Amino acid sequence: MSLSPELLLHGYSIGIFPMAEHRDDPELFWVEPKFRGVFPLDGFHISRSLARRMRNCGFHVTINRDFEGVVDGCADRSDTWINTELRRLYAALHQSDHAHSLEIWEENNLVGGVYGVALGGAFFGESMFSRRKDASKIALAYLVDRLRRTGFQLFDTQFLTAHLASLGAIEIPKSQYRQQLEKAITASADFTSDLDQSADGVIQRITQTS
Repeated sequence: MSLSPELLLHGYSIGIFPMAEHRDDPELFWVEPKFRGVFPLDGFHISRSLARRMRNCGFHVTINRDFEGVVDGCADRSDTWINTELRRLYAALHQSDHAHSLEIWEENNLVGGVYGVALGGAFFGESMFSRRKDASKIALAYLVDRLRRTGFQLFDTQFLTAHLASLGAIEIPKSQYRQQLEKAITASADFTSDLDQSADGVIQRITQTS
């Protein structure tokens, strides 16, 4: 099927999202899991080792500085559902301020990141990547802190993986997810707000609520 950015956003608003079988398959299909992965915004888990890594890694964090680079980093694996059509759609949503990225840099090298779609107070995490130890975990910590501080109510991870579960993500039934989604998309949030992004600040805020 061929999608417009507007139809793609409508799909997210009713609880479905698109995927491709693999990068070379031009076809897309809608997915609606019976159980949905979500990240409670007050439930992210920062271990002592991750906190040390955040303080000492020397990485710096940006938002929306290299959206396409993050998408390409997420697709740079042997098996990916991000095909050319999805890449085009996400780029269009980024241009309309409905898709955002958070980047992890080591000097001038993009070493990790995460991107997703924003609609009202819902953030639909699409994918993340890591080229250095813990870079994706650090990206998620900064992302959760940003979502909490800018008005978001729902952080959808689509599926629950062991990696996400170790950081505090949970799985909820489709009916419960739809209730949370319906409320979240009517809320007001601003992903691009200018925030302090010091590692100590992120760690302190998250550990106070988790």
